[in-house]
Amino acid sequence: MVVDDHPIWREGVARDLAERGLEVVATAPDAGAAVRIAPAVRPQVVLMDLNLGGTSGVDAIAGIVSTLPDTRVLVLSASGEHADVLEALKAGATGYLVKSASAEELVDAVHRTAQAVPVFTPGLAGLVLGEYRRLAQRPEGEPAVPALTERETEVLRLVAKGLTAKQIGERLVVSHRTVESHVQNTLRKLQLHNRSQLVRYAIEQGLADD
Repeated sequence: MVVDDHPIWREGVARDLAERGLEVVATAPDAGAAVRIAPAVRPQVVLMDLNLGGTSGVDAIAGIVSTLPDTRVLVLSASGEHADVLEALKAGATGYLVKSASAEELVDAVHRTAQAVPVFTPGLAGLVLGEYRRLAQRPEGEPAVPALTERETEVLRLVAKGLTAKQIGERLVVSHRTVESHVQNTLRKLQLHNRSQLVRYAIEQGLADD
């Protein structure tokens, strides 16, 4: 699903994606329409601009992710401002590209986003990791994060790097079912709902670049 307030850009991106084998199930011109349409078409990935003609892409991200927790949001914005990037991720976006990305880069990013792999325009990933680590510092007295086992932490780190359950199993010499069991235990302990949220948690904890 492509969300952008500029009709020519919106339709052009949708056409580029379709010509490269991706199914575009819907387009939307603003945040309100995006939040209304998404539950009807249940896209695997939403390609979202942030400045939507007076409405907020950040609000749309939060609305879509809360309604469709398995849907990933990839921001495609003209803005590379650090504050915009961080706001989008805090709202639930999986990745962030600026509009200078080529069609091939965009298609690759959509595929990776569908697998809950964080995708960033070069130069933004380091900023995101550093800032999330800073924000993750908890004030004294705040409840501690539920403890994960060493193996759960290891699996979480590999999930954050974009590996599938099969790839993680091969890396750790265990079955993919064992990996999925660790993932489900980690989700339950952290009170999260999907792999995308696990990836964001790993970024917050500085695990993604270990």
